[in-house]
Amino acid sequence: MPAGLENQLITFLTNHISWIGVFIIMALESANIPIPSEITMPLAGWLLVRGTGDVANGSAIQALIEGGLIGGLGCTIGSVISYAIGLYGGRPLVERYGKYILVSQSDIDRADKWFARWGDWASFISRLLPFVRTFISLPAGIVRVNFPRFVILSFIGSVIWCAILSVAGYALGNNFRQISDVIRPIEYPIIAIIVLGLVYYIYRHIRHAQSENRRTES
Repeated sequence: MPAGLENQLITFLTNHISWIGVFIIMALESANIPIPSEITMPLAGWLLVRGTGDVANGSAIQALIEGGLIGGLGCTIGSVISYAIGLYGGRPLVERYGKYILVSQSDIDRADKWFARWGDWASFISRLLPFVRTFISLPAGIVRVNFPRFVILSFIGSVIWCAILSVAGYALGNNFRQISDVIRPIEYPIIAIIVLGLVYYIYRHIRHAQSENRRTES
Protein backbone atom coordinates (compact mmCIF):
# COMPACT_ATOMS: atom_id res chain seq x y z
CA MET A 1 0.00 0.00 0.00
CA PRO A 2 1.38 3.48 -0.90
CA ALA A 3 2.59 5.49 2.08
CA GLY A 4 -0.08 8.17 1.59
CA LEU A 5 -2.94 5.69 1.65
CA GLU A 6 -1.36 3.87 4.57
CA ASN A 7 -1.19 7.08 6.58
CA GLN A 8 -4.84 7.83 5.78
CA LEU A 9 -5.82 4.33 6.88
CA ILE A 10 -3.92 4.71 10.15
CA THR A 11 -5.55 8.08 10.83
CA PHE A 12 -9.01 6.71 10.09
CA LEU A 13 -8.55 3.60 12.23
CA THR A 14 -7.03 5.57 15.09
CA ASN A 15 -10.11 7.79 15.21
CA HIS A 16 -12.82 5.21 14.53
CA ILE A 17 -11.51 1.74 15.41
CA SER A 18 -13.86 -0.73 17.09
CA TRP A 19 -14.08 -4.50 17.27
CA ILE A 20 -16.96 -4.43 14.79
CA GLY A 21 -14.78 -2.36 12.48
CA VAL A 22 -11.90 -4.80 12.91
CA PHE A 23 -14.21 -7.68 11.98
CA ILE A 24 -15.42 -5.87 8.85
CA ILE A 25 -11.95 -4.76 7.74
CA MET A 26 -10.47 -8.23 8.18
CA ALA A 27 -13.39 -9.71 6.22
CA LEU A 28 -12.71 -7.25 3.40
CA GLU A 29 -8.99 -8.03 3.52
CA SER A 30 -9.68 -11.73 3.02
CA ALA A 31 -12.18 -11.00 0.24
CA ASN A 32 -9.44 -9.80 -2.13
CA ILE A 33 -9.31 -6.17 -0.93
CA PRO A 34 -5.69 -5.51 0.10
CA ILE A 35 -6.18 -3.66 3.39
CA PRO A 36 -3.01 -4.49 5.35
CA SER A 37 -3.80 -6.58 8.43
CA GLU A 38 -0.38 -5.65 9.80
CA ILE A 39 -1.86 -2.21 10.43
CA THR A 40 -5.42 -3.12 11.47
CA MET A 41 -4.66 -5.82 14.03
CA PRO A 42 -1.76 -4.08 15.83
CA LEU A 43 -3.91 -0.96 16.15
CA ALA A 44 -6.66 -3.11 17.64
CA GLY A 45 -4.28 -4.62 20.17
CA TRP A 46 -3.00 -1.18 21.11
CA LEU A 47 -6.07 1.04 21.06
CA LEU A 48 -8.82 -1.43 21.97
CA VAL A 49 -6.96 -3.46 24.60
CA ARG A 50 -3.96 -1.63 25.96
CA GLY A 51 -5.36 1.89 25.65
CA THR A 52 -3.40 5.06 25.03
CA GLY A 53 -2.62 5.94 28.62
CA ASP A 54 0.41 4.95 30.66
CA VAL A 55 -1.47 2.12 32.37
CA ALA A 56 -2.83 -0.72 30.27
CA ASN A 57 -6.60 -1.14 30.39
CA GLY A 58 -6.49 -4.74 29.21
CA SER A 59 -3.96 -7.54 29.16
CA ALA A 60 -1.84 -9.30 26.59
CA ILE A 61 -4.05 -12.37 27.03
CA GLN A 62 -7.08 -10.25 26.15
CA ALA A 63 -5.29 -8.96 23.05
CA LEU A 64 -4.42 -12.55 22.13
CA ILE A 65 -7.95 -13.92 22.56
CA GLU A 66 -10.08 -11.00 21.36
CA GLY A 67 -7.75 -10.04 18.53
CA GLY A 68 -7.31 -13.63 17.39
CA LEU A 69 -10.97 -14.62 17.52
CA ILE A 70 -12.56 -11.44 16.17
CA GLY A 71 -9.93 -10.90 13.49
CA GLY A 72 -9.88 -14.60 12.62
CA LEU A 73 -13.66 -14.75 12.33
CA GLY A 74 -13.66 -11.71 10.04
CA CYS A 75 -10.96 -13.28 7.88
CA THR A 76 -12.91 -16.51 7.64
CA ILE A 77 -16.13 -14.77 6.56
CA GLY A 78 -14.19 -12.86 3.89
CA SER A 79 -12.49 -16.06 2.76
CA VAL A 80 -15.84 -17.82 2.40
CA ILE A 81 -17.15 -14.93 0.26
CA SER A 82 -14.05 -15.06 -1.93
CA TYR A 83 -14.27 -18.86 -2.16
CA ALA A 84 -17.91 -18.60 -3.28
CA ILE A 85 -17.00 -16.04 -5.95
CA GLY A 86 -14.33 -18.39 -7.27
CA LEU A 87 -16.64 -21.40 -7.15
CA TYR A 88 -19.79 -19.92 -8.67
CA GLY A 89 -18.35 -17.14 -10.80
CA GLY A 90 -14.66 -17.76 -11.42
CA ARG A 91 -14.81 -21.45 -12.28
CA PRO A 92 -17.35 -21.12 -15.13
CA LEU A 93 -15.53 -18.08 -16.51
CA VAL A 94 -12.15 -19.84 -16.45
CA GLU A 95 -13.57 -22.95 -18.08
CA ARG A 96 -15.29 -20.94 -20.81
CA TYR A 97 -12.87 -18.08 -21.47
CA GLY A 98 -9.61 -19.29 -19.92
CA LYS A 99 -8.08 -20.06 -23.31
CA TYR A 100 -8.05 -16.33 -24.05
CA ILE A 101 -5.75 -15.72 -21.05
CA LEU A 102 -3.58 -18.80 -21.66
CA VAL A 103 -5.44 -21.04 -19.21
CA SER A 104 -6.27 -24.39 -20.81
CA GLN A 105 -8.40 -27.22 -19.49
CA SER A 106 -5.22 -29.18 -18.75
CA ASP A 107 -4.04 -26.29 -16.56
CA ILE A 108 -7.32 -26.40 -14.64
CA ASP A 109 -7.00 -30.17 -14.26
CA ARG A 110 -3.43 -29.83 -12.95
CA ALA A 111 -4.54 -27.16 -10.49
CA ASP A 112 -7.36 -29.44 -9.33
CA LYS A 113 -4.91 -32.27 -8.71
CA TRP A 114 -2.44 -29.98 -6.91
CA PHE A 115 -5.07 -28.56 -4.60
CA ALA A 116 -6.53 -32.02 -4.04
CA ARG A 117 -3.12 -33.05 -2.72
CA TRP A 118 -1.94 -29.88 -1.00
CA GLY A 119 -5.14 -27.86 -0.56
CA ASP A 120 -5.35 -28.37 3.21
CA TRP A 121 -1.81 -27.15 3.75
CA ALA A 122 -2.33 -24.28 1.31
CA SER A 123 -5.50 -23.20 3.13
CA PHE A 124 -3.62 -23.09 6.44
CA ILE A 125 -0.17 -21.81 5.51
CA SER A 126 -1.46 -19.13 3.15
CA ARG A 127 -3.24 -17.48 6.08
CA LEU A 128 0.18 -16.88 7.66
CA LEU A 129 1.77 -15.31 4.57
CA PRO A 130 1.57 -11.59 3.78
CA PHE A 131 -0.04 -10.73 0.43
CA VAL A 132 -0.88 -14.37 -0.37
CA ARG A 133 -3.45 -14.50 2.45
CA THR A 134 -5.51 -11.79 0.75
CA PHE A 135 -6.04 -13.67 -2.53
CA ILE A 136 -5.71 -17.42 -1.87
CA SER A 137 -9.43 -18.06 -1.29
CA LEU A 138 -10.45 -17.14 -4.85
CA PRO A 139 -8.36 -19.86 -6.57
CA ALA A 140 -9.33 -22.27 -3.78
CA GLY A 141 -12.95 -21.76 -4.82
CA ILE A 142 -12.15 -22.07 -8.51
CA VAL A 143 -10.52 -25.47 -8.02
CA ARG A 144 -13.16 -26.57 -5.49
CA VAL A 145 -11.01 -27.24 -2.44
CA ASN A 146 -12.92 -29.28 0.17
CA PHE A 147 -15.08 -26.55 1.71
CA PRO A 148 -15.42 -27.70 5.36
CA ARG A 149 -11.67 -28.29 5.68
CA PHE A 150 -10.98 -25.01 3.89
CA VAL A 151 -13.12 -23.10 6.41
CA ILE A 152 -11.65 -24.82 9.47
CA LEU A 153 -8.00 -24.47 8.41
CA SER A 154 -8.50 -20.91 7.18
CA PHE A 155 -10.01 -20.01 10.56
CA ILE A 156 -7.17 -21.63 12.52
CA GLY A 157 -4.48 -19.94 10.42
CA SER A 158 -6.28 -16.59 10.57
CA VAL A 159 -6.67 -16.75 14.36
CA ILE A 160 -2.94 -17.38 14.74
CA TRP A 161 -2.04 -14.51 12.39
CA CYS A 162 -4.45 -12.01 13.95
CA ALA A 163 -3.54 -12.99 17.52
CA ILE A 164 0.18 -12.50 16.87
CA LEU A 165 -0.39 -9.07 15.32
CA SER A 166 -2.79 -8.02 18.06
CA VAL A 167 -0.38 -8.98 20.83
CA ALA A 168 2.49 -7.28 18.97
CA GLY A 169 0.42 -4.10 18.77
CA TYR A 170 -0.38 -4.38 22.47
CA ALA A 171 3.31 -4.71 23.28
CA LEU A 172 4.59 -1.97 20.97
CA GLY A 173 1.83 0.59 21.44
CA ASN A 174 2.60 3.77 19.56
CA ASN A 175 5.57 2.01 17.92
CA PHE A 176 3.27 -0.46 16.15
CA ARG A 177 4.65 0.59 12.73
CA GLN A 178 7.71 -1.51 13.51
CA ILE A 179 5.53 -4.51 12.70
CA SER A 180 5.00 -3.28 9.13
CA ASP A 181 8.73 -2.61 8.86
CA VAL A 182 9.39 -6.26 9.72
CA ILE A 183 6.67 -7.74 7.49
CA ARG A 184 7.14 -5.55 4.41
CA PRO A 185 10.57 -7.05 3.44
CA ILE A 186 8.93 -10.49 3.56
CA GLU A 187 6.23 -9.38 1.12
CA TYR A 188 8.69 -8.38 -1.60
CA PRO A 189 10.21 -11.83 -2.23
CA ILE A 190 6.75 -13.40 -2.11
CA ILE A 191 5.47 -10.97 -4.74
CA ALA A 192 8.64 -11.48 -6.81
CA ILE A 193 8.17 -15.27 -6.76
CA ILE A 194 4.55 -14.89 -7.88
CA VAL A 195 5.51 -12.52 -10.70
CA LEU A 196 8.32 -14.82 -11.86
CA GLY A 197 5.90 -17.74 -11.76
CA LEU A 198 3.43 -15.85 -13.95
CA VAL A 199 6.19 -14.88 -16.40
CA TYR A 200 7.33 -18.50 -16.65
CA TYR A 201 3.71 -19.67 -17.07
CA ILE A 202 3.14 -17.26 -19.97
CA TYR A 203 6.52 -18.13 -21.54
CA ARG A 204 5.76 -21.88 -21.33
CA HIS A 205 2.36 -21.45 -22.95
CA ILE A 206 3.73 -19.28 -25.77
CA ARG A 207 6.48 -21.83 -26.48
CA HIS A 208 3.90 -24.61 -26.44
CA ALA A 209 1.68 -22.70 -28.87
CA GLN A 210 4.64 -22.08 -31.19
CA SER A 211 5.54 -25.77 -31.14
CA GLU A 212 1.95 -26.69 -31.96
CA ASN A 213 1.94 -24.23 -34.88
CA ARG A 214 5.19 -25.68 -36.27
CA ARG A 215 3.83 -29.22 -36.08
CA THR A 216 0.62 -28.12 -37.81
CA GLU A 217 2.55 -26.38 -40.60
CA SER A 218 4.79 -29.38 -41.17
